[in-house]
Amino acid sequence: MNENVNVSNKNSKGNGGRSRLRGLDYKWIALINVIIAALMGSVNGSITLISLPAIFNGIHIDPLTSFQYLLWILMGYGLVTATLLLSFGRLSDMYGRVRLFKLGFLIFTLGSILLYLTPSTGDAGAIEIIAFRILQAVGSALFMANSSAILTDAFPVNERGKALGIHMVAFMSGQFIGLILGGVLAIYDWRYVFLISVPFGILGTVWSTLKLKETSIKSTATKIDVWGNLTFISGITLLLLAVTYGLMPYGNNPMGWSNPWVMTALAIGVVLLAAFPFIENRVECPMFRLDLFKIKMFSYANSAGFLNSLGRGGMMFMLIMLLQGIWLPLHGYSYESTPFWAGIYMLPLTIGVIIMGPISGWLSDKYGPRWIATGGMVINTVSFLVLASLPYDFNYTEFGIALFMMGIGSGMFSSPNSASIMNSVPPQERGVASGMMMTLMNTAFTASMAMFFTIVIVGITQQFPGAMTSALASIGALQLAPVLSNIPPTGALFSAFLGFNPVNTILSGLPASFVAAIPQTTMTTLTGTTWFPSTLANAFMPALRMAFYIGAVLSGLAALLSALRGETYLHEVEVLKDTTGTLKRKKD
Repeated sequence: MNENVNVSNKNSKGNGGRSRLRGLDYKWIALINVIIAALMGSVNGSITLISLPAIFNGIHIDPLTSFQYLLWILMGYGLVTATLLLSFGRLSDMYGRVRLFKLGFLIFTLGSILLYLTPSTGDAGAIEIIAFRILQAVGSALFMANSSAILTDAFPVNERGKALGIHMVAFMSGQFIGLILGGVLAIYDWRYVFLISVPFGILGTVWSTLKLKETSIKSTATKIDVWGNLTFISGITLLLLAVTYGLMPYGNNPMGWSNPWVMTALAIGVVLLAAFPFIENRVECPMFRLDLFKIKMFSYANSAGFLNSLGRGGMMFMLIMLLQGIWLPLHGYSYESTPFWAGIYMLPLTIGVIIMGPISGWLSDKYGPRWIATGGMVINTVSFLVLASLPYDFNYTEFGIALFMMGIGSGMFSSPNSASIMNSVPPQERGVASGMMMTLMNTAFTASMAMFFTIVIVGITQQFPGAMTSALASIGALQLAPVLSNIPPTGALFSAFLGFNPVNTILSGLPASFVAAIPQTTMTTLTGTTWFPSTLANAFMPALRMAFYIGAVLSGLAALLSALRGETYLHEVEVLKDTTGTLKRKKD
């Protein structure tokens, strides 16, 4: 049964009734469980990001020759999560959201333990880490697909924005907490980076098993969408694999877009994803409910969320590359310490989210999500433009203010947008709606990383050889141009991302007699903390500015769609028990 209700100033009796059936405190138990899952999942993503130098050193991998492992460790997690969210959302509507949520905790914890115990080194060790992170991604997809639905079930309508806002703050804060934790733990042992998730995973598994209740309305008539699953999973997997390998060198080309395998996978992936909506319109029980997009609030809010994630997903990686590879070394920080300090200098973004996330949720409960979410995207647009205008040797006060404003904008947008999506669908469809929302977000995040990486690699490919030759000429070392100008663009990008100077590695591979002929003053300059970052900046910044401008355009489009979503809209059904104990539905 579908009922669409325009809400003015009344609250849903239905959710209040269900809340009383479960007990007054249940909603907070559900929220704390979901927060643990959100923190665990988001910390895991960023803690790996910031700890990659220690991880690669720990398993004895040469960063300059292992760009493929970087991409897989970073993007494999998002790829697997994006492909599974829809299927898990549908399964949760059939078999229970809490059941799959608890299973997600267990699988994620097992993956974390295996990562801590990674037995091998070298290429085998890197492959094991990738495989165990994929296992983590399965667990993450299970609880991510159900978190918003569990909160929507547990909280009454007039408190959902606040609850989803706190959840979103936990998720986004975890991304930046992970940066600091990764920097600290990697100093001691790279394995601690993965061990930190284990106690929280055990706590979440045990507590959710003991305390969470299955209160969702199950769609008993729903079946597994076999053809939809095959088409979507195959299509998005091929597409994201093609994008991933398109970023890797192929033959003499700095990128792999001319690789026949990449072109074939890209073409087949696009065809399968293009066929997906037609299949979903014809199968009996589609897992991607295209009919939900007939609801204006659902359609516009999801579109705005997709564009926001597409613009913001790669932003963190670009900023970390800017800080670790350029700004921090130029300001006297050793390469070994840059991962930790990059996390510290990103804190204004976290603070902005923490401040605004709960406030925006409360405001959206009271006044509706439309203009709060729109204002957040406008602020993000301006923040991207400010970042694009800064030089590489920027004044940190200006940079910090831009990050803080971006955090404010993200906090203003995320919780009202999520609440409006979840409020707009029937209770029995919240699992699939949550899965659809998270699928769109995760797909956009993964695509955003690929898009930003592509922009930057293309830019460095065009600019780096000339910048290197010019920089060598300025210190009277033009004889080194044939050697250092041939550093692969991906190697230079990897250096920025991991915060290290590749010149030492390059020079150590040259004949001793050649190195001995280089004046000591020149060697000191080349291996110092300022020469390579300044050289890289001249090639890196034009592409980075282009990425920020694209982020501004996407945020601006998200603001427009957010403004067009309409006023507060609620699709609500009350569930009561009659005297016989039979469930029945009543329109609000």
